[in-house]
Amino acid sequence: MRNILILLIFLSLPAFAASSQIIDQKTNTPIPNAKVYIPEHDYTTYTDENGRFDLNARFDDDSIISVQKEGYRPFSLTVNDQLAARPLVIGIEKSNLQDIIIDTELFHLGDDNFCKESANSGEFKGRSIGPFYTKTFNIQQNAIMKKNYLVIGSIIGIDSLMARSLNQNSITTSYATPPEVYFNGQKIAEIRLNGDNQKIRLPNNLVRAGINEVTIKTGHNVKQVDHIDYDDIEFMNLSVQTE
Repeated sequence: MRNILILLIFLSLPAFAASSQIIDQKTNTPIPNAKVYIPEHDYTTYTDENGRFDLNARFDDDSIISVQKEGYRPFSLTVNDQLAARPLVIGIEKSNLQDIIIDTELFHLGDDNFCKESANSGEFKGRSIGPFYTKTFNIQQNAIMKKNYLVIGSIIGIDSLMARSLNQNSITTSYATPPEVYFNGQKIAEIRLNGDNQKIRLPNNLVRAGINEVTIKTGHNVKQVDHIDYDDIEFMNLSVQTE
C-alpha cells in the first residue's frame, strides 16, 4: 500500500516549477499558510500566498512529510531523495464536520533495537514509546451508523513477510509479524505494508456514541525465541474520517 493516495498528487518537471505546491484537491486553488513538517529532520515550513514551499532537507531513506491546514484533513506522504528532488503538487482534501483528528504527531513503537536493513530505519526519529499506542476519542451519535474509517496518514518500518517480499526492507534471515489494529478491544486489521493513507473500516457494531478507543500494536521478530524482539515502526497522522 506504499504511496496509495486518495488525494491528488502530481509530479512536475523542475523546468516548470522551482518549488513544490499545496493546492485544494477539489478546486485546484493554492493553499497559503499550510504547515509542512518533516519530523525526522526537525524541519518545518509554511506555504506562501501561492501555496508554494521548498524542501530543504536531504532524504537518506524514506521519510514522512506531513501537511496540516485548518479546515483540511491531515495529509502525509512518504518520500525519498528521488521523489523530493522533483517539485510536488499535492492536493489536500477539506474535512467534514464529523471527521476526528486523533493525533498529528509522529510515534515510534518498538524497543529501539533494530538493524540498518530494517525498513526505513535510517530515518527513525526519537525513542520508542513502547510496543503499542492507545488513544481514546469521541464519536458523535449521528455518525455511528455511517461509514467510518480509521486513517493512518503514513507508516514506515514494517518488516513483515509481505513487506520483505516487495523489497521494502533488506532483511533476508527473518521477518516480523504485522502490526495489529484494535478498536474498542477488538482486533480489526493487520498492517502488512509500509505506505500512506491506509484506511481501515470501523465495524458499525463496535462504534459507540461517545468514548471509543483505538490501539496499534507493533509486530515481533518471528525468529527470536529467547525474548520478544519488537519490530520498530513509526506512524503519523491518525484520524477517523466519515463517508
